[in-house]
Amino acid sequence: MKIFSLGQDGSFFAMLQRFGKALMLPIAILPAAGLLLGIGGTLSNPNTLQAFDFLNIRWLQIIFMLISSAGSIVFDNLPVLFAVGLSTGLARKDKGTVGLTAILSMLIMNATIHTALKITGKLAEENMSGVGQGMCLGIQTLETGVFGGMLVGIMVYWFHEKFYRTELPLYLGFFSGSRFVPIICALESICLGVSLYVIWPGFQLIILEYGGLFKDTGYIGTLIYGFLLRMLGIFGLHHIFYLPFWTTGLGGSEIINGQLIEGTQRIFFAQLSDPSTVKYYEGISRFMSGRFITMMFGLLGAAFAMYKTAKPQNKKIVGGMLFSAALTSFLTGITEPLEFSFLFVAPMLYVLHAFFDGCAFMMAHIFQITIGQTFSGGLIDFILFGILQGEDKTNWIYVPLIGVPWFFLYYFSFKFLIEKYDYKTPGREDNLLEEKVLSDAEQTQLIIKGLGGKENIVDCDSCITRLRVTVKDSSVVDEKILTSSGAQGILTQGVGVQIVYGLQVTKIKANLDEVLK
Repeated sequence: MKIFSLGQDGSFFAMLQRFGKALMLPIAILPAAGLLLGIGGTLSNPNTLQAFDFLNIRWLQIIFMLISSAGSIVFDNLPVLFAVGLSTGLARKDKGTVGLTAILSMLIMNATIHTALKITGKLAEENMSGVGQGMCLGIQTLETGVFGGMLVGIMVYWFHEKFYRTELPLYLGFFSGSRFVPIICALESICLGVSLYVIWPGFQLIILEYGGLFKDTGYIGTLIYGFLLRMLGIFGLHHIFYLPFWTTGLGGSEIINGQLIEGTQRIFFAQLSDPSTVKYYEGISRFMSGRFITMMFGLLGAAFAMYKTAKPQNKKIVGGMLFSAALTSFLTGITEPLEFSFLFVAPMLYVLHAFFDGCAFMMAHIFQITIGQTFSGGLIDFILFGILQGEDKTNWIYVPLIGVPWFFLYYFSFKFLIEKYDYKTPGREDNLLEEKVLSDAEQTQLIIKGLGGKENIVDCDSCITRLRVTVKDSSVVDEKILTSSGAQGILTQGVGVQIVYGLQVTKIKANLDEVLK
């Protein structure tokens, strides 16, 4: 049995699409946790209270401390969240059993590692971080971090797929089917714990070596990171790429309050809740901060260029769409609605955009801009994790100083290429019609028809802006019908289909579920 069995051809893209979709489940909770930690940690910080004395009211500080703790506990338990989120996201049925089994497996795996460390006399009594140990679910264990959680999530999913139909002899019938899954996973979690006890210390060294190698590439390495991140965004696979840098030792490690913290984002939020932080971790400038330059300034220049090059009679029609997409990028850092407006009609513009984005990451690295983020780089995160944290900690002032020229860099380069090669960006089509306003029911039926009918749809899910669909036969997918349903972009690879609808995709997915189920 294949670990990821998808559709008729089990295409690699469909496998990655499904894996990426599953990762979005735990990732989606990070913005809320980050906002709680950002607001609570910032407004209860002694430095903030010194600057804004009116906040130094006991009952108000109690509220801020509670908010900060609520956000902090999420980042302290990311391995568990990824174990549960990944396993339930991959599973097609019986998700409750899968989620409960993932928690059980995390407990057993870490308890096994703890016991192995204790038996061999390697359990640290002091300075856990110095020997790569930490706490998980109240258990002192090896610091396997999100990697450990993802291993458990994949293991639980695989054994569930393999054994949830298992039939035992009649006298053991109670333990048949889904009830057999926690039993087999408990046993396998012991094996996984022993295996990690043996191999993880060496694997940690490999991660540190690889992370050091990436660090040694300097500014060029940062540019390449940003470029690849943006190019993978075409396929909706970018979070698979950046996640290891944000949550594991690949993004670096720091000892904060005596605890080893690995991963750029985890380090940032640990420092955010630490009043003694003077300057945020430099890795943030490599793997995060460049987004603000692109999303708040660069892409706005691209949108303005497309508006200016639209035919006069079409500007009124496309102006609202481009303004809405640009505003979404500026406020929230969600860029797909704007990027997909030129990706398919002018792929070269997207390659140029990816290169500029890589350069933005490099500029953030050069100027040591250390503004963290929850999942994207818009104005909300910029204010919360940049301005409110202070210039000394973040160097946030460089974002607008670089961003304004970046706006014009995008504007003039996009305008020049659009006119030179007559790219059919929004508003330059020969026959542009007013977009028809569809009811929810009409839109749902168009989507189902465009995907080849109910019988052709194997699986349907969504991320922040896209429907992610697995179909039986992609040859019957009609992109014209899907476009008429309001799709801003369509990407088909093998049996995997991604349809970009923007921030309303959650509602569209809910409407589809009602009809399909």
